[in-house]
Amino acid sequence: MITADQILAFGLAALILIAIPGPSVVFVIGRALSYGRGIALATVAGNSLGLLAIVVLVALGLGVIVQESVLVFTILKFAGAAYLVWLGVQAIRHRKGFDVSDAGTGVAPALSTAKAIRQGFIVGFSNPKAFMILGAVLPQFVDRGAGHVQVQMLLLGLLAFSIGVVSDSLWAVIASQLRSWFNASPKRGEAMGAIGGTSMIGLGIGLAVTGNNHR
Repeated sequence: MITADQILAFGLAALILIAIPGPSVVFVIGRALSYGRGIALATVAGNSLGLLAIVVLVALGLGVIVQESVLVFTILKFAGAAYLVWLGVQAIRHRKGFDVSDAGTGVAPALSTAKAIRQGFIVGFSNPKAFMILGAVLPQFVDRGAGHVQVQMLLLGLLAFSIGVVSDSLWAVIASQLRSWFNASPKRGEAMGAIGGTSMIGLGIGLAVTGNNHR
């Protein structure tokens, strides 16, 4: 259905776009610093499921709507920004609740794995950058002459999904190693929560004020 040339070409483009730190990567890093590897990886799982949902929607044609509609783009942008800011505020408010004596365990009682997955999904699915990448870039690698365009888009989108899982997981593992160093003292533990929360707030504000460059 898709050729090796399509896979290599789009795979390279997707790797470059996904590996560059964006909303998903920064969110995962913030979670890794605040809660450790387990919650960070759970966040990656949720975020990836959000990306997978976008892949399916784009393949069905929603990518075109988002790319062309200022209203849809704006709603997604501000909804995602507001949610990130809210999560950041909560992380800062509860920064003293981290059990720094469990350094290296990746345990943060304030956030369950299921909740981390749900929050990761919301952030991943409300990320306009993902819609723009898949809606604008992916179609350029589709061979319309070969037919089954939606199937081609779905398969290539699944490739981007796989790359995203691996890339975000690596970011989560690397960032979580820094958490052990922060957990060397209670002060560092509080700073860890503040850093994670502040990064999410900054990301949310940055997303909200970013120009509407969907065209």
